[in-house]
Amino acid sequence: MDLMRIRKNIDDLDSMIITLLAKRSDFVSVAGRLKKNDEGVRDLKRVEQVIGRVRAKAVEKGLDPEIAERTYRTIIACFIDKELQALNEEKKPGMQGIGGLS
Repeated sequence: MDLMRIRKNIDDLDSMIITLLAKRSDFVSVAGRLKKNDEGVRDLKRVEQVIGRVRAKAVEKGLDPEIAERTYRTIIACFIDKELQALNEEKKPGMQGIGGLS
């Protein structure tokens, strides 16, 4: 296989990864609306469950589990930030009643 073909395959995989991350983001957003506070968002027990499962799947698929863990810790941190931002936006006082509108 030549370098051009390898790069094309990598580009195709990157596209699939982005599609899957977008789907994961949708589920994270729905789950985030069910959480009431920062502790619910930062659920360390859940994070470690995900990491354990990801490491095991990496070994099963022949991927270095350290790479999988580091990647997922970054993904999880990004989604936690997103959930916290949404939670904090939800806590802000609304603009209802301003200018006689409600």
